[in-house]
Amino acid sequence: MSREKPIRILIADDHFVVRMGLAAVINTQADMQVIGEATNGLQAVELYRQLQPDVTLMDLRMPQMEGIEAITAIRKEFPHSRFIVLTTYDGDEDIYRALQAGARGYLLKDMLGDSLLDAIRVVHAGQRRIPQEIASRLAERMFRSELSAREMEVLKLIVRGRSNKQIGAELGVAEGTVKIHINNLLSKLGVSDRTQATTYALQHGIIHLD
Repeated sequence: MSREKPIRILIADDHFVVRMGLAAVINTQADMQVIGEATNGLQAVELYRQLQPDVTLMDLRMPQMEGIEAITAIRKEFPHSRFIVLTTYDGDEDIYRALQAGARGYLLKDMLGDSLLDAIRVVHAGQRRIPQEIASRLAERMFRSELSAREMEVLKLIVRGRSNKQIGAELGVAEGTVKIHINNLLSKLGVSDRTQATTYALQHGIIHLD
């Protein structure tokens, strides 16, 4: 009786120590094999084209192209590609965006070990693996209204400390229009002022400070 082929895995993470640790754990498994490592999102897309792995482990925050962009780009070419996001970010917006892009699993880096190996097998089998604490955060996100592209731009500038007048100048709109956008986004986020909006946006992963 012939052995089944091992699950072929691509790791995409810009930290060498993380890639080394993941590969060391995965390669101890008889049914898994790391076949490639990418250090940024663009390289992940290129390596995926070359290797076409069974499962890709994708970090969210990487140089040149971020993880969600890389997942989106790969899935356009390979609709059946399977991804597990590995990240330190547990904001519900990060989780939502990753799953919207097509990730089938979402694990925090401090959850790794047996959880990772289990997730790889489950996702390879065509199922999803979202830990309970992550699912709870995602449920919170589902009840929040989507911000428009313009509201996101305004929110980013609020987080950077810009005044209404400065926001209007940067976006090329009247100050009154800025106020309307701010009122709308405050309502959607369920907060009452700019300070609360900033705190909420950072805590939930809607905006990241680079």
